[in-house]
Amino acid sequence: MINFLLNASRPVKRIISVTYDFIAVPFAIYLALALRFGSVTPNVDNAVISAALITTLITLITFVKLGLYRAVVRFMTGQAFVRLALGIAISAITLASSSFFTHAGLPRSSLIIYCFTAFAVLGTPRLFIRSIVTQLGRSKCEPVLIYGAGQQGVALANALTGSDHYRTFAFIDDDNKKQNMNIQGLKVHAADEIKKLTELHQIKKVLLALGRTSIAERKRLIEKLADSKLEVLTAPSVNDIISGKARIEEVREVEIEDLLGRDCVTPRSELLQNNIHNKIVLVTGAGGSIGSELCRQALLQQPKQLILFELNEYSLYAIEQELQQLSSTHHIDTEIISILGSVQKQNRLEAIFRTFGVQTIYHAAAYKHVPMVEHNVVEGVRNNVFGTWYCAEAAIAAGVERFVLISTDKAVRPTNVMGASKRMAELILQALAERQRDTLFCMVRFGNVLGSSGSVVPLFRRQIKEGGPITVTHPDIIRYFMTIPEASQLVIQAGAMGKGGDVFVLDMGEPVKITSLAKKMIRLSGLTEKTEQNPHGDIELQFTGLRPGEKLYEELLIGDNVEGTDHPRIMTANEVHLSWPETHNLLNRLDKACHEFRVEDVINLLLEAPAAYSKQGESPDWVLNASLNASKTLK
Repeated sequence: MINFLLNASRPVKRIISVTYDFIAVPFAIYLALALRFGSVTPNVDNAVISAALITTLITLITFVKLGLYRAVVRFMTGQAFVRLALGIAISAITLASSSFFTHAGLPRSSLIIYCFTAFAVLGTPRLFIRSIVTQLGRSKCEPVLIYGAGQQGVALANALTGSDHYRTFAFIDDDNKKQNMNIQGLKVHAADEIKKLTELHQIKKVLLALGRTSIAERKRLIEKLADSKLEVLTAPSVNDIISGKARIEEVREVEIEDLLGRDCVTPRSELLQNNIHNKIVLVTGAGGSIGSELCRQALLQQPKQLILFELNEYSLYAIEQELQQLSSTHHIDTEIISILGSVQKQNRLEAIFRTFGVQTIYHAAAYKHVPMVEHNVVEGVRNNVFGTWYCAEAAIAAGVERFVLISTDKAVRPTNVMGASKRMAELILQALAERQRDTLFCMVRFGNVLGSSGSVVPLFRRQIKEGGPITVTHPDIIRYFMTIPEASQLVIQAGAMGKGGDVFVLDMGEPVKITSLAKKMIRLSGLTEKTEQNPHGDIELQFTGLRPGEKLYEELLIGDNVEGTDHPRIMTANEVHLSWPETHNLLNRLDKACHEFRVEDVINLLLEAPAAYSKQGESPDWVLNASLNASKTLK
């Protein structure tokens, strides 16, 4: 019957509602008289019947006017029941009036009783249907625990009452004062009861609602939950909810920065603003992972103009649209200029820098994917080495005040062409800094950033969703990690501290073992690792071997000559470099080798430079190997 009512068409439901009310109103009048006279057979004459009929008709018309038959019963809110009460009040007045005109002589007390009987008879079925539908709907929802019985946890529980996916089973909280309390009908349990709750009630997910808890505390809690075989999800941060970036019910996977347990140091506003506020700023590679975040951070410092320079058309369009929206949200009147182009066109770069009077450049344009550059040596060197040189020479010619290179930890004792090319780019800027003093050059070196286009985290998440396996190159491989916003803020602050030719190194925190990271991500997804000891596990780890040019671990310093700065996360390194004539001679020879596509000569020249480049095995360059194979075939 309930399924029939729920699945019936709207006209059928309205007919059923009207029919029920047509019967219920006279029944409510009968109940009121029976209660008044204390008899199941009260004295009812024709006058009373006439008054009851008039009241019923007027009541139905009133309900129509109040929109009660347009309301969906299963979703009736408090406002709809207020309208029902108003309709019953009008019905009672109608009953009093009609009894007067028909001389029915109904006792006045029966009219008051009628208000209660009518509300009971007309309202109870509506409440009953809404309750049944809610319970049916909630029974299909997955039960979840909410970790955190504070303001954010309660707000999340309220938001989930309308969810089609989850229903809150209970709260978990570490506060002894809250434990065993009932909040909105949900019991608050201690953390050590999680295992019992999950086993008894087949709960598979826990939602974190931790408010403003520090990242270090989040890490401690998440690591504790990692052994519970629960999928750990998290509610948006308070700041994102307040700013409108997210809604409370938009639960998502645990952010990987929560696993790293590293709290960001509050950026120094004077360093962020020094080279950006009210200046003309240009970012090369503006559509990339780091470049786009540099654009966001720069825009918030309100430059006079922000110029986005990018080779990829779609990436440029996407970041431009995002920055326009960000500018509108924060009421920033900075002019945003999008320019398509390559950093390998020096005359084009110089024209842009001169035309707009660029004062600060953040050079993020580079090929950064290690295996891809190993397979495409000439283009990697062209973009990373000569792109940096041409951009720097154009900056000098156009009178740019400050030029900041985004470097990498792979430039330290590189074992791949990408790292060697980035170290070569550093050597160029160091030599140019000595050759002239008009444009201040500095470079900022750091490791992997979370969520970048080459990060392992998105790859692992996709592999887990697909059921595995998770592919890791080596069981002992370790990497440093930092969030993109933190890295970008530190780059801007370090650039403001430069005095000319500086190599800045960011404190990346503790290194992370990639295998451990993968295992944590498996457990936080509520799954188990498939091993020889656990053959029925969900996700298997597969080791594929180090890729061309890949190292087990990365370094941030070549030598031990490192000094601290005023900023706790920024250090400066004093490292060997060439004079400009030596650098220029090496660049000319490298340019000729690239022009003639002599891959082996390009690699040998990189080995000759003071970059501490250590080649591993034969070059996997596609064109070189294809040409060698073709030569062998002809012979």
